[in-house]
Formats: sequence, C-alpha cells, structure tokens
Amino acid sequence: MEKKRILLVDDEPALTRMLRLNLEQTGRFEVREENQSTRALATAREFRPDLIFLDVMMPGMDGDEIAEHLEQDPRLCQVKYVFLTAIVTKRETGRGTAEISGQTFLAKPVRREELLQVVDDLLGL
Repeated sequence: MEKKRILLVDDEPALTRMLRLNLEQTGRFEVREENQSTRALATAREFRPDLIFLDVMMPGMDGDEIAEHLEQDPRLCQVKYVFLTAIVTKRETGRGTAEISGQTFLAKPVRREELLQVVDDLLGL
C-alpha cells in the first residue's frame, strides 16, 4: 500500500517534529514539516500531500490565508486540510476536534490518538 503524504505547517518546530514522529511510527505515512508559513504553498506544490495540518496563527501568513490559496490553486484545491489551534481548547470543544464553517480544527496540545483519528477520518483509512 502506498503511503499517504502529510504536510505539517506550524511555526513551532518542536510541535511539527512530535506530530511527524507520531505519524511516521505507524508506518503508513510520509510526512514533511514546514515551519515557515511563507514557504507552505511552495512546499505543498513540491510535496503533493494528501492532507495538510495548518497552524491558525503564524508569523508571515496565517493558516486561513494559506487555506485560501490552497483552495484557489488548481494543483492543490483537492488537498484536505485541518487547522491546528491553541485558540480553541479541548475543554471548549468537549474533545480535541471541532468543526467550524465545515473545517476541522484540532486543539493543541494534540494527542496521538486524536491525530490519527482525524487522519483516518479525512483520508478514509
């Protein structure tokens, strides 16, 4: 089975490293990290991910700006994405994930089980 590609976009290298390790340990995913929001679109075009995790608030470009560009790019408009945020807490969502305007949000800090569940749900695994 071909590994699914996941791109992690967050300005916190420690977070993207932890998420990458959790995903790669399953043996099911090829994962790339991008810690500079202004490079996210170029990295996505080059890597061709199946799923992108986007931090909501980053210097340079926020996650919603990146998502807007993804949706307008014919090469990337089919890529699914999930927002990562510390703005919405697990206590506010009642669990780690929530949907706002049809988009999935994952509250930080992210637990391994939540991460894998969201990936499986969105990629139909």
